[in-house]
Amino acid sequence: QVQLVESGGGLVQPGGSLRLSCAASGSIVAINAMGWYRQAPGKQRELVANIISGGSTNYADSVKGRFTISRENAKNTVYLQMNSLKPEDTAVYYCNVDGMTIRVLTITPFSSWGQGTQVTVSS
Repeated sequence: QVQLVESGGGLVQPGGSLRLSCAASGSIVAINAMGWYRQAPGKQRELVANIISGGSTNYADSVKGRFTISRENAKNTVYLQMNSLKPEDTAVYYCNVDGMTIRVLTITPFSSWGQGTQVTVSS
């Protein structure tokens, strides 16, 4: 079983910055992709950014140039640096990790979600 622990959310004024962290732990054989999603009230969950094993990154158009995703492989941790925050960035942010784990001597794929962290951008 793979667990994710998120941190770094909070309240920030428009134009401010926050850094989210998500650490994965457990029986991890390999990580294929790590990403951040968000869900605002009354809206569907959407991809914010992800980073795959080779280091390639993808961003939602709405955050390009403002958010940066990065990972620290040795710690199985992914970060989301959020700059120039806007009120429309307000949402619960969820970490997602896809990879391979081992269960009963068998390597199997997994996809785990964090508990979510609230980001509120308001003056």
